[in-house]
Amino acid sequence: MSTTDTAPPVDPSTLTPLEPACEWRRDDLADGYVFDLTDDHLAELDAALAEAEARTDDVLDVDKERFPLPTLGPELERMTRDLVEGRGVALIRGIPVERYGKDRASTIYWGIGMHVGRPWPQNVKGHLLGDVTDQGKAYDDPTSRGNEIGGVPFPFHSDGSDLVGLFCLDAGASGGASLVANVVTIHNELVRSEPDLAAELYGRFPYDARGEQAPGTKGWYTMPVFSRRGDRLFCRYIRPYITASSRHGDAPHPSPAAVAAMDRLDAMCADPRYHVAMALQPGDIQLVNNYHVLHARDGYVDDRAGGRIRHLKRLWLETALLSDDDKPEAFRLGRRDSWWRRHGPTKSEVAV
Repeated sequence: MSTTDTAPPVDPSTLTPLEPACEWRRDDLADGYVFDLTDDHLAELDAALAEAEARTDDVLDVDKERFPLPTLGPELERMTRDLVEGRGVALIRGIPVERYGKDRASTIYWGIGMHVGRPWPQNVKGHLLGDVTDQGKAYDDPTSRGNEIGGVPFPFHSDGSDLVGLFCLDAGASGGASLVANVVTIHNELVRSEPDLAAELYGRFPYDARGEQAPGTKGWYTMPVFSRRGDRLFCRYIRPYITASSRHGDAPHPSPAAVAAMDRLDAMCADPRYHVAMALQPGDIQLVNNYHVLHARDGYVDDRAGGRIRHLKRLWLETALLSDDDKPEAFRLGRRDSWWRRHGPTKSEVAV
């Protein structure tokens, strides 16, 4: 980093591999992360949707109690534990979007999400169920967010919550494959074979706030790419935001060594040995652990005249499997969003 960044250097000799049980490579993963819904699961989802619609007309009021899943719920709990303590990625297949229509199918997605975690706002406006589709924003617009930009490929990155879910409503005309890379494996291999580069990624990097900073504060902030809390690894990486921070004259600039470390991280993510690609189809739900998995997107083409417009619904979720004490301070989500103000903490959380 530049001399304006006063973060202390990290001694490469102090770094150790973390969470080896969460490591995987493409050939190890195979298709073990795919969960196909059965006819019984679909019948249960149908009944849960009917229950939710009978009790509320606002999707934000749908919680686990209003969306009961007596047999699928335990499967989702197992899947969530695997997201945090295992593979870090899951793909649920089989929701019949055409039968339900986009709005009702999205309510099912929300209901499933409530069995995985609690919603977290995706922007300063507090949006909880975001739309990932071409919203006319340009890639080089410094206020644009990834879910608003259409067509272009996205590099490997993380989002701003414990878990992120993407629900495919329309795959578009062509392209748009989703790629997920295991950053635990990459971190541990760097620590073992290139510790100097790993140490650089423990330094603080500048991020553009995309115009969403609090009034009177700077338009940038700093965070490490790799952070450690106990024996856990936490990753935060959005290189386009790091690059965009240079538009702020007072933001620090990554050093040549830090740039080389990011280049190495990008190259390892792009290496097919470290990632899997999946073509999301309508009815698919992808879930990833933002701290252990970086995700990317291939470029895609819409056919607006033919009505084939790529459209995903996004959830950012906080999992109860990671408490605030489990995380570095910068990853503690807090209780600031509209859903929490509306619903409040549970009795068990009040007790804590």
